[in-house]
Amino acid sequence: MEDVLKKHLQALSVFQWVLTFLLMGAFFTVLLLYMMFTSYWLVPVIYFSWLLIDWDTTEQGGRRVEWVRRWTVWSYFRDYFPIKLVKTSPLSPDKNYILGCHPHGIMSAGPFCNFSTEAGGFSVLYPGVRPVLAILAGVFRLPVYRDYLMSAGLSPVSRHSLEFLLSQCGSGNAVVIVVGGAAESLQSAPGEHAVTLSCRRGFVRLALQYGADLVPVYSFGENDIFDQVRLSPDSWGRRLQRLFQKHVGFAPCIFRGRGVFSGDSWGINPFPRPITTVVGCPIPVPRSPVPSEEEVSQYHDLYIKGLQLLFQEHKVSCGLSESDTLQIL
Repeated sequence: MEDVLKKHLQALSVFQWVLTFLLMGAFFTVLLLYMMFTSYWLVPVIYFSWLLIDWDTTEQGGRRVEWVRRWTVWSYFRDYFPIKLVKTSPLSPDKNYILGCHPHGIMSAGPFCNFSTEAGGFSVLYPGVRPVLAILAGVFRLPVYRDYLMSAGLSPVSRHSLEFLLSQCGSGNAVVIVVGGAAESLQSAPGEHAVTLSCRRGFVRLALQYGADLVPVYSFGENDIFDQVRLSPDSWGRRLQRLFQKHVGFAPCIFRGRGVFSGDSWGINPFPRPITTVVGCPIPVPRSPVPSEEEVSQYHDLYIKGLQLLFQEHKVSCGLSESDTLQIL
């Protein structure tokens, strides 16, 4: 009976995370606008007035709340899959880092659990280092949702926000960027290991400008938690995905998981598949305020080699076979 209750709590913890990801921003936007035309109009007026004053906070380091990051619900969330964080090398609190995380997956459950909560024990593994997961900037324009995201230590992936974190927040900052973005999420499929990286050099240039060491990170199992419907390149749905990807920054996709309490039915809960997030060794990067293309290419190549080596060294221990390879797109 106790095991059944625990499994139900785990499923509910993941379900609330999925609903928050999909609906929280839209829900509070509509609710506050509706309240403007009711007797509770003062509530949205006060909130929106404060929002104008607080607007720049999202791009100036945010407003993290350790209590939120340590909620018990995140432990149930971790155990549902389960999710594990693996340390391969220490990170000094005297330096700043850019952690390139791969693959994106549908919802990036591994990066969220390990870098936006303490369920994976990040602060124990890397004392003095402050992780900041950078995500789509547009979601920080949604009322209430933005405050919730900031409380978990998330920040926009905009250039201004990243530069502020690396230059105005002292040392010991580990900025986590899911490099592949929307393009990579469309490649997500169980058993596949492909990352969109060949043309993604902005994070390397940023590392050079501020002398932040590069750290490759790979979440084994991230692509296994949802099934995605692959659309043909010429279909109207694929064109719509490309349009959203270009102008909004994310690509809507059709995916399926399992039911909240039943593994036999279709649903939006992810499948309980193990996710192991392995943090690699830092690649020392010199400070170069105006890096040349040669420098960017040099450290981009070093980063790719570091990521491939990380994948090769840990794939078997993370449930893959010796024949599995990492494809760089």
